[in-house]
Amino acid sequence: MLEVRNLSAGYGRVQVLWDVDLQVREREIVALVGPNGAGKTTLLRALSGMAEIREGAVEFRGRSLRDLSIEQIVDLGIAHVPEGRRLFPGLTVRANLKLGGWRTRSTDLDRVLELFPQLADRLEQVAGSMSGGEQQMCAIARGLMSQPELMMIDELSLGLAPMVVDEIIARLPDIASAGTSVLLVEQDVDAALTVAERAYVLETGRVALSGKAGELLADERIQESYLGIA
Repeated sequence: MLEVRNLSAGYGRVQVLWDVDLQVREREIVALVGPNGAGKTTLLRALSGMAEIREGAVEFRGRSLRDLSIEQIVDLGIAHVPEGRRLFPGLTVRANLKLGGWRTRSTDLDRVLELFPQLADRLEQVAGSMSGGEQQMCAIARGLMSQPELMMIDELSLGLAPMVVDEIIARLPDIASAGTSVLLVEQDVDAALTVAERAYVLETGRVALSGKAGELLADERIQESYLGIA
């Protein structure tokens, strides 16, 4: 579905990514992990049209994403849930969700409320007054309102309690099985590699490791560097 080949990207004079290769297949969850500053967010921003692609190819279902606007990329079926959630805090949950479906004219709330039933009781509540976990659910649900074929989620666990993270991550297989592939950027390496089918480890702007998530989870280098297992 998504194929990235030899991607180099950055901002202005600053290059952040070098020669990145990555794939996401149909109904698949792929994790992108690595230390702070490795370039994970920049990669998602490059795929969304928000960071400059300098070299390489980025194709979604065979169509190049280079030189497309953010709006055109959304229209192709790609949704981006940004780091920090970026809800409209002064609007209700219902309004935030409807804004997510604006370009596709989607008004079907039932599908996202099935995934996140907690939001059903919060539809008329101002989004900024909810807990962090509820806001993250709302951000993911808002992305799903555009009926994407690929959803990219940046730092799902940011600022959330582990139990809440587990609850939200447990919904990702349901999202994938319903037809929306997931590219997950996550600091919680254990959680990310447990839910994903494949994964990439990004370090200093380059892919250092890649493979099946279960194999990477058992890799001594991952255990020592990210899981604190000596």
